[in-house]
Amino acid sequence: MFGVVVVGMGIAGSVRLKELLNPLKSSPSENLKLVGFVSRRDLGSQNGVKQISLEEALTKSEVNAAFICTENHNHEESIRRFLEAGKHVLVEYPVALSAQAANELNQLAEQKGKVLHVEHIELITEDYKTLKKAVDGKELVEGVLNFTGGPLNKERSGFPSFSGIARLTWLVDLFGELTVTSAVLEENPGKNYSKLTAHFATISKRQLTWIEERAPGMKREKKVNFTFTTGVLDHLPSSSRGSVGLFMQDQNLFAQKLLGQVSKEELAAEKKRILHCIDLAEKIKQYCEN
Repeated sequence: MFGVVVVGMGIAGSVRLKELLNPLKSSPSENLKLVGFVSRRDLGSQNGVKQISLEEALTKSEVNAAFICTENHNHEESIRRFLEAGKHVLVEYPVALSAQAANELNQLAEQKGKVLHVEHIELITEDYKTLKKAVDGKELVEGVLNFTGGPLNKERSGFPSFSGIARLTWLVDLFGELTVTSAVLEENPGKNYSKLTAHFATISKRQLTWIEERAPGMKREKKVNFTFTTGVLDHLPSSSRGSVGLFMQDQNLFAQKLLGQVSKEELAAEKKRILHCIDLAEKIKQYCEN
């Protein structure tokens, strides 16, 4: 059994706590035992789970792993402290808000012999699985991925290329490693509006565009327009709802890693993808700032 603490009791942390309390039967998650949770607020207890201090979470021998569910700008410090304390870590994406920090944290995890698992539930949604099947084996000519949603606090969530890294991960997982060719960020602080437009080239020199647009009242939605040599895909294919929740699937994967049930090849490929996406996010930020 691996003792776990949840750090941060916002929406994600609350879901994580409930999933840990109700693991899927006969799944790897049954090897995770919830020890407590950490919050800046005084919450007493939640669903019978006691609140503990950060210091207790870092020093208790019965705590083997931490689920980091804090705001993006706190990820780096939280991960570093738990890894240095000899704990495994599951963290909501993005792992950090700079490529240097992401690399340093991965190196620290290796040095300590601990699992650093970055949640990427966008890759296990039924929508994405269906899209990937529709794209598989087709030769890209050019494509656009357009996301819209409500505004975010950049100070807390990070630059849009980091806070929106889920969409960037879609493009990399679908079409392989990318090179940033240009990027621009349009902002209207008075209207709380922002629009990030980034252009990429695939290894075969095909063009991809990612648009991340946010404003009050803007519907949370993804749109695609991919042109292939065999035709055009201009909408997300319809999909059914999965039988197992996304956070539970992610939790099971983390538990599998703790149990040594994920191959070195899979772990290496995942790490390579995560660090590549973080590197792309940083290059996009640099283009916009320069």
